[in-house]
Parts: sequence; structure tokens; C-alpha cells
Amino acid sequence: MPIDGVLDLHTFDPRQLPRLLDDYLEACREAGIYCVRVIHGKGSGVLRRRVHGLLERNRMVQAYRTAPPEAGGWGATLVELKRDKFVE
Repeated sequence: MPIDGVLDLHTFDPRQLPRLLDDYLEACREAGIYCVRVIHGKGSGVLRRRVHGLLERNRMVQAYRTAPPEAGGWGATLVELKRDKFVE
């Protein structure tokens, strides 16, 4: 999977989501990418709520918000990662 700041969840099993999201965000930080777009789709909103719940508890996340229309609207979430080191 390329580490380019865009994570499209359509091809992954939802059970993989917690580890996948954590690993991807860590890889982005290591690559110097601090703005990540997570594409979860529009659907019923269940996956979006799950992504937001995981982001809320993730120590690497500075902030997150629904993407603007040109970046996927409510089918994607923009994540701002912390640039400083954090304690495990």
C-alpha cells in the first residue's frame, strides 16, 4: 500500500480497521506526511462513525474533520497528525 496521505478503506475488511488506521497514520508520520485523507464512503455512516471514534482516541491525531466537497465531502475525513513526539 503506498504511503501517500490517502487511505481508501473500501478494499479492507472492517475488522482490520483499528490496526490498519494506526499503522497507516504512523507510517505517514514517519514519511513526514501530517495531513491524511481517510476515505470511508458515504453509505449509512457506520464506518465514518467508527473511524471518528478511533481517531478520537489516537495519540497521533491533532484534529480531524469532515472533508470539504472537493475532497470527498462526508465520505472522507481529513486528519491532522501531531508533528511533535508523544509518549507511548
